[in-house]
Amino acid sequence: MLAVPRIVEKRYGHMACHFLSVEGAVQNSFSVFPVDMNARSIVTSCSPQSKRLVDRRTILAFLGFAGAAASASFGSRSSLANPPLANPATVQAVEAPLVPTPQFDDAFGKIVGNGTPIEGRMVLELPEDAENGNIVPYKITVESPMTDEDHIARVHLLSTQNPQASVATFHFTPLSGKATVAGRMRLAKTQEVIAVALTSSNSLLIARQKVIVGIGGCGTD
Repeated sequence: MLAVPRIVEKRYGHMACHFLSVEGAVQNSFSVFPVDMNARSIVTSCSPQSKRLVDRRTILAFLGFAGAAASASFGSRSSLANPPLANPATVQAVEAPLVPTPQFDDAFGKIVGNGTPIEGRMVLELPEDAENGNIVPYKITVESPMTDEDHIARVHLLSTQNPQASVATFHFTPLSGKATVAGRMRLAKTQEVIAVALTSSNSLLIARQKVIVGIGGCGTD
């Protein structure tokens, strides 16, 4: 609510003095400033037995100041209630899916052929965040009895974003005892790493893990 100035007259003997009084603030013809609620008003004119009021310039100056203050306060509240929205283009860029390279598509197609890999029996372990793409540890474990009739024959480790998609191929026999392998690999950028296993019955297993890479570990060749 906008405060309205009030003219107060006080008499001191034969002298009549006029005051401009405003709740919470006082005004003279030169400045407006906050004061204590109990502070006295400012004398704007003083003359013998005079009924002279505050001039028009003084009141307009005060009303202009109060209006500007109210406008600034409303603008501040409006900006807090309606914060700027995120740029849709930026959000879309951050959440854009990683598209595998043509090299990966070719390597994956040669391994899988017309088969359909099954998830669930193989675990691919990699760090979710890799600060250095030159040294990224991994571990592959496949659930298998590793008998002559049922064992893991091969495990392929593939990169979806490296210049060369095929990272390594591991061969197993029943004498291996278990189908587990661990090592380190290079990753050029943030990507999904894929592992595909081929069983002795020619069925396919698959596992995948996304890794966020800080510093890339591969060249562009």
